[in-house]
Amino acid sequence: MDGETKPHVVARTAALLRAIAATEPNGASTASIARASALARPTAHRLLSALAEEGLVDRDQRSGRWSLGPELYLLGSLAANRYDITDSAGRILRDLARDTGESAYLSARRGGETVCVASEEGTFPLRSHVLHTGIRLPLGVASAGLAILAHLPDREVEEYLACVDLTEKWGPSHASTALRARLSEVRRDGYSTNPGLLVEGSWGMGAVVFDRRGEPAWALSLTGVETRFGPTRRAQLGERLLASAHALSQSLR
Repeated sequence: MDGETKPHVVARTAALLRAIAATEPNGASTASIARASALARPTAHRLLSALAEEGLVDRDQRSGRWSLGPELYLLGSLAANRYDITDSAGRILRDLARDTGESAYLSARRGGETVCVASEEGTFPLRSHVLHTGIRLPLGVASAGLAILAHLPDREVEEYLACVDLTEKWGPSHASTALRARLSEVRRDGYSTNPGLLVEGSWGMGAVVFDRRGEPAWALSLTGVETRFGPTRRAQLGERLLASAHALSQSLR
């Protein structure tokens, strides 16, 4: 394919699928997918057309917008037997949202990112809308990714920080020095706190969920407006998150 190596094509294809997934359920235009995946528009269109022939993506003939295809649903339903924990997490998310009033989320680690895979809206009328199902964020940016990163071995943390520059998109508050300080706080408290670093006035807290091997594979998080996250209540929310994350970790074992 135009002299491209197979691994290169696979990487580009994966980038396209992730870009589409981030726009579900409304789909996305070829141009927006190309921008999100850092591909030239003709290249993106060519790859999308090939994926459509295999049923991996679908295109609305009227709007021209791309969505994930039926073949991905079939493949995903089979993979869910091994990787999906949303059923186990459903009750815990509902209880968190009901008891705290804040919106609750479950995020999965995927390499150097977290992917939000399930959510439950809180009852408090003022809400934070930073997170949504399907959003991908680098480790160390949102509270879920911060909690996961803090529980990785030091060697993995240093390797990760050496190969990413989070300041380019997320600002100086995500420089390595500042990030290391927050990781120390997570290790001290057990839970993470994001004090409005993504969107001013929107706070988040997270606690890691361990898989059967004891590795930090997921995280539960709560988000809300800053006025709901005073010091006393923050400690209470942190304890509640830790208890919920522990219960979910235990249920997976």
